[in-house]
Amino acid sequence: MTAGMSQARKRGTPFVLRRGLLRALAVVGACTLGIASMAPAAVAADGVQSKQWYLDAMNAEDIWKSATGKGIKVAVIDTGVNPSTPSLTGQVLKGFDATGTAGEATDDYSGHGTTMAELIAGTGKSGGIRGLAPDAKIIPMRITDTEMQNNQSVNAFDAEDAIRAAADSDAQIISMSFSSDFSAPKEREAVKYAESKGKLFFAGVGNNAQKGNKKQYPASYPQVVGVAASGPDGRVADYSQHGDSVDIAAPGNDIPRWCDESFTKYCDGDGGTSAATAIASASAALIWSANPDWTANQVLRVMFESAGRGEDWKPGTVSNYAGHGVVRPGAHINRGVGKPGDPNLSPLTNERTPGSPGAPGSSESSASSEPSGSASAPASGASNAPGDGDGDGGKAVAAGAGKSTEDDSQLGLILGGAAVVVVLAGGAFFVLRKRRAA
Repeated sequence: MTAGMSQARKRGTPFVLRRGLLRALAVVGACTLGIASMAPAAVAADGVQSKQWYLDAMNAEDIWKSATGKGIKVAVIDTGVNPSTPSLTGQVLKGFDATGTAGEATDDYSGHGTTMAELIAGTGKSGGIRGLAPDAKIIPMRITDTEMQNNQSVNAFDAEDAIRAAADSDAQIISMSFSSDFSAPKEREAVKYAESKGKLFFAGVGNNAQKGNKKQYPASYPQVVGVAASGPDGRVADYSQHGDSVDIAAPGNDIPRWCDESFTKYCDGDGGTSAATAIASASAALIWSANPDWTANQVLRVMFESAGRGEDWKPGTVSNYAGHGVVRPGAHINRGVGKPGDPNLSPLTNERTPGSPGAPGSSESSASSEPSGSASAPASGASNAPGDGDGDGGKAVAAGAGKSTEDDSQLGLILGGAAVVVVLAGGAFFVLRKRRAA
């Protein structure tokens, strides 16, 4: 069972597996990235905000004096988003239903997608979940999970279609708390298309670190920001998957959620990289709302440079567990930490983004002028062979993320009570990390 999932649905694993393998002619496991709780405790609506420990840790009230996410739209690719909860009233825009089943993008069949939306942009009205970017807006993109696929005729390419719809929408940010064990050519091309449209795409790296730690997609695509989960003690969670897919970490432990699709009560004790992805997306919305003329590359570069890393973090290193560190939007918004840099150079790939001057396919390049999302002109020049996303291709990471020079509450969050850096078991730092194969 996962965050936002009803116990009545009887999901006995930490992941909600999502079949997508009509697209690859084999069974593909995909999942919502919440952590199972054997007996989640119900939380009264008027008490749920007291469970949002990370808002105080991040000094959210101070951040909101300067930035609230206003003007930013986030496409949430998930189980749907209920626009009628008190916290989301007036926050949800017209979306897209990719499931191929009855219903609309606003028909959340589990509660998971609505939880993610509230973590991003909830107003907190009537004591509901308060989003980290409460003035951002949500564009819901509904896709299927395993239970829906097992019981209904569904669209086999729903994730791909949802990503493309998000890319074509007014959203600046895409937040996806679903994952699969397998890379799929159509999904890979959809991700590249989203990059070509200037979107900033976040996805959870997965919760199976202790059960195989297999790469998850879309987080492992080069153009996607892979998000790990941390807890109140500042440590990266034991379940949070590690490897070169991790680009950044965000609070994910002990995050409240809607118990199920009835939307009658919240439960606590869950979270996972699902919640971390939503909170990372909200952090990006805060930074972008403070700098509306920036590109996705500039927002992400500042997120990396302002991330909390602790005193012992070696300059220019990237962690297999926390990536560039734990999200810390207040460091930039309140203290100016982080420089935006080149608007057209991706901090994920160290390449020019599609359509920018000098990028493959641009008028200043000798490459094809077709959109980078097309099969003939992929953004990173990667092969479309099935499964090559698990290869050892390179993803260069700029060695510019040094140790923090100034402390604040989020750095304190990272250090935790024992004053130790985020847990990084043996040999977790790398001066240069190879680019992930597309």
